[in-house]
Amino acid sequence: MKLDTLKVCCRWEHLKATGGVALLVGTWLTLVNQADVIAIQGFDVAVLLKIIVNYLTPFVVSNAGLLARKV
Repeated sequence: MKLDTLKVCCRWEHLKATGGVALLVGTWLTLVNQADVIAIQGFDVAVLLKIIVNYLTPFVVSNAGLLARKV
């Protein structure tokens, strides 16, 4: 089952879609939640980790939706 999941998520057309969602939503989340912090104190490890999570979260959710639709 894991290999099938990986095959579905790694197909180029799926990566384009889920990556696009992650890029759009992650950017929006970063602007809404971190722009003021970045403007005041700049980047540090904590801010960078939050930004990474802002992009990973919609990527994971998009893939979960993709997999749910494939079942």
